Amino acid sequence: MPTTALIVVDMLNAYDHEDADQLAECVERQLPQMVQLRDTAAERDDILLVYVQDNYDAWEVGREQLVDRALKGEHPELVEPIAPSDGVAFLPKGRHSIFYQTALDHVLSVGDVKKVVLVGQVTEQCVLYSALDAYLRGYEVTVPRDAVAHIDKELADAALKMMERNLHADLSPAAEVFQPVTS
Repeated sequence: MPTTALIVVDMLNAYDHEDADQLAECVERQLPQMVQLRDTAAERDDILLVYVQDNYDAWEVGREQLVDRALKGEHPELVEPIAPSDGVAFLPKGRHSIFYQTALDHVLSVGDVKKVVLVGQVTEQCVLYSALDAYLRGYEVTVPRDAVAHIDKELADAALKMMERNLHADLSPAAEVFQPVTS
């Protein structure tokens, strides 16, 4: 049974919003680490992989439509490598936190998860609020500094500092998050 979950937050983005250029620039730098963590989680039985995605209040759409919308957006090259495959848990959300009125807490409980690793976007918004909600629910929180993307660097740095100080979040680099399983 997994005791750790890798949660990919809001990576299906059409990058068609006001601050999309700043975000896309950061995602481009952080994406390789996100993909590596996702691939590692997908290969290991002891890590639960879950995608939680803003559905932009379009409650009639699902994974396929959200992936399609993002791939038809301004930066499909930032979506394609991290898009969820079939068979991976995928939960829609309507607000900033991945926990707010979603089934995530139940999914993690059923999987006996004690630690969550958050990757995705946006550091100073959804990642911060999700980390806070995870901490309040008693989960250990890891937010690899090099696997989350921001719009505003100053706010992101402050958010990461708050996560580390107030939520006791581990901000280790992505390469240090999942240690190899020893036989």
